Amino acid sequence: QVQLVESGGNLVQPGGSLVLSCTASGIIFRLVAMGWYRQAPGKQRELVATITSGGRTSYTDSVKGRFTISRDNAKSTVHLQMNSLKPEDTAVYYCNAETPDRYMYWGQGIQVTVSS
Repeated sequence: QVQLVESGGNLVQPGGSLVLSCTASGIIFRLVAMGWYRQAPGKQRELVATITSGGRTSYTDSVKGRFTISRDNAKSTVHLQMNSLKPEDTAVYYCNAETPDRYMYWGQGIQVTVSS
């Protein structure tokens, strides 16, 4: 059974930083692409950042230069370093794993709130 467990969500002031982590089990982690999505109230879920099995990264325009995705294959964990946070980054963040045959798994989601 595949499980993705997120951690690190919190309330932070604008301009602050957070690190989200997602640990996977039940999957050959080094073979899967990992990603972070988010969904704000009243909005559709959007892709934030991805990292391929080979380590290639991509980001949505609104977080480029502020967020960094990384992976630790030895620990089956993906991280999202979020700097210079803005109120519009407030959302539930979801960890995602995509297998080579394009099957997707999701974490349960974790709240990030950016507010003064």
